[in-house]
Amino acid sequence: MKPTKHVFFTALALTALTAGAWAQTETASNAAPANPAAPAASAPAQPTITAADIQSLKDALAAQQLQIEKLTEQLQHQQELQAQQSAINAAAADTNRPQATQQVAALGNPAVQQDSPAMQSPTQPLEETYNKQMEGPLTLHFRGINITPGGYAEGAFVRRSRALAADLPTPFNSVTMPGASQSQLPEFFGSARQSKITTFVDGRLKGVDLSSYVSADFLSAGVTSTSTSTNSYTLRMRQAWGQAKFNNGFSFLAGQAWSLATENGHGISPDDDLGRTNDARPKVIDPSYNAGFVFTRQYGLRATQNFGDKVAIAVAIENAQATVTSHGNAGNYLLGSNGASNSYNTTATYSFNPSPDILAKIAFDPGFGHYEVFGILDRFQDRVFPCGEVLATATCGGQAVGVTSAVGAYNASKTGGGAGASARFDIAKRVTFGVKALTGSGIGRYAPGGLPDAAINGNGTIHLIRNTMGLGTLEFHLTKKLDLNTYAGLEYASRSVSFDPLGSSGAGALVGYGVPTSKNTGCGTETAPATSTNNGTVGFDPGGLSNCTADTRVLIEGTGALWYKFYSGPRGSFRFGAQYSYITRNSWSGVGGDPHGIDNMIYTSFRYVLP
Repeated sequence: MKPTKHVFFTALALTALTAGAWAQTETASNAAPANPAAPAASAPAQPTITAADIQSLKDALAAQQLQIEKLTEQLQHQQELQAQQSAINAAAADTNRPQATQQVAALGNPAVQQDSPAMQSPTQPLEETYNKQMEGPLTLHFRGINITPGGYAEGAFVRRSRALAADLPTPFNSVTMPGASQSQLPEFFGSARQSKITTFVDGRLKGVDLSSYVSADFLSAGVTSTSTSTNSYTLRMRQAWGQAKFNNGFSFLAGQAWSLATENGHGISPDDDLGRTNDARPKVIDPSYNAGFVFTRQYGLRATQNFGDKVAIAVAIENAQATVTSHGNAGNYLLGSNGASNSYNTTATYSFNPSPDILAKIAFDPGFGHYEVFGILDRFQDRVFPCGEVLATATCGGQAVGVTSAVGAYNASKTGGGAGASARFDIAKRVTFGVKALTGSGIGRYAPGGLPDAAINGNGTIHLIRNTMGLGTLEFHLTKKLDLNTYAGLEYASRSVSFDPLGSSGAGALVGYGVPTSKNTGCGTETAPATSTNNGTVGFDPGGLSNCTADTRVLIEGTGALWYKFYSGPRGSFRFGAQYSYITRNSWSGVGGDPHGIDNMIYTSFRYVLP
């Protein structure tokens, strides 16, 4: 029975009882006795209801009414709490997780906790509020930590107008010259290998947020694994790092992550406050992204200090590696070795690095856009063998004519590096503009084009190549479901030329990268396939171009990518992507001109992304 009905029937019963008592009293007082002097006839005594009895009933009724009102208020308060919790659950299931975090924080307000016995415990730590903030629809709780799986499954394809025998990632510096037989053949590859699996683990210990992130995909063939750019090993490791964030704004990260040189979306942290990646990668299907995009994924130790939400600074030491291309040199230098069989890829080369790369960055978020300034310092070394070239007329180190020797070998090193900056901001309500550039010497590997860091002088010492790379971004958020992203980027590698007096059989010759005397006369002439076999099958070994050095001067790529979300909600998201890219590879001029290669690429992607 509802409280109002209870009150109504109680009042009705009290009214009836009171009316009957008053009626009996009035009847007894108005009746005239037949004989006043005679004693009253023996009759049953009538109950007497006094004013005190009536007042007692009224007090009881008032007390009951007060209790009913109090219970009603408590019921309404519980219903409000349930409504708030339902709203939080709905927000957590949606992609707008920051809003859910704000609602959770509202429930953690002491004013609410006073009225909720379940939330009044003074021992409820701040860790619980933190855990609620980090919680997602798939979050698992284990011994005080949150474990959130993620990633996506993708079915994608690429069609190139000129074959590269490549899966989804494009080897930009391998775009063929016009005479290559591959330039006459298109290629189509479908792939699910970019499908990604991720795990984010987080927890809180007093004043420290502890987190770890691991992600992997399947874009590695094992023998293609190197430490040059992406440190890829089957199952291909993309990221694997641990991080400690302190309440004073200081954080420390160790493991493999996006390089500090990679642009962030806000601040410098590799993840946001909800465990989502915080890099500003081109939103494309090609796993090589776009020419000019500055990045690596590699081992590093990083220390970051945040000053509120406006300024952050960071320093890091990261893996070093050298990419070297040089022509005409003798074997008078040693840079590294093939990978050891028990740890690295035996078909890839690894440079002997004297020290890690040192990076520093400062980021600004003034309220309008995101801005970064950063620098890279790296060192290269090799071992030089002055008697490593065959002499025609004299001896070296006491050796006979025509014999090489290790006598007099020594180590030589070279210091390089560069500086860069980026800016990203909204130029309209649904339009984002971004630009980033990096220039310096010996930094070619910090972009996806695969251009060299260094060449070799005639005497065997290292000569650093001047590198410049940049990327422009224009992203249109057309609707809540439809995005159009456009990018234009370039990567440049300078000439590196020196004279070797012992080159060309003692006559002397220019050596290095982009040498103007190199031959490019055969870059437009097709050759027959090689007669050797590849994996036991004839017909899978294209003929190499004769007299075609064609060292890359600049890579230029323009891309447009369209993404449409069919569904986005508590069950994840399902989206379709389409991309078109045009790339040109321009070479340094030599004897026979400066040939260039081009390629047109079309991608599509269907992705199911976990919530």
